[in-house]
Amino acid sequence: QVQLVESGGGLVQPGGSLTLSCVASRSDFIFNAMTWYRQAPGKQRELVAKITSNGVTNYADSVKGRFTISRDNAANALYLQMNSLKPEDTAVYYCNGVALFRQYWGQGTQVTVSS
Repeated sequence: QVQLVESGGGLVQPGGSLTLSCVASRSDFIFNAMTWYRQAPGKQRELVAKITSNGVTNYADSVKGRFTISRDNAANALYLQMNSLKPEDTAVYYCNGVALFRQYWGQGTQVTVSS
């Protein structure tokens, strides 16, 4: 069994930056694709950014050019660099990893963009 633990959320002003981290509890547990999702109040969970095990990335249109996803396979960690944040980016952000056809989720970290 493995757990994913997110960190790095918080309150930031519009235009600001945050970096989210997600670390797996076992370094020997190999994930294929890893993804950041987010869920705003009253809305469905949506994909933000995805990265495969060999580094291929894709992003939601709403975050292209502002967010960057990356991963450190040796550390079994996933990151999301978020720049030029907007109030509409406010949500709980979740880390997701897929391994052996099973999905694993973190507990979520709150990001609030407000002046």
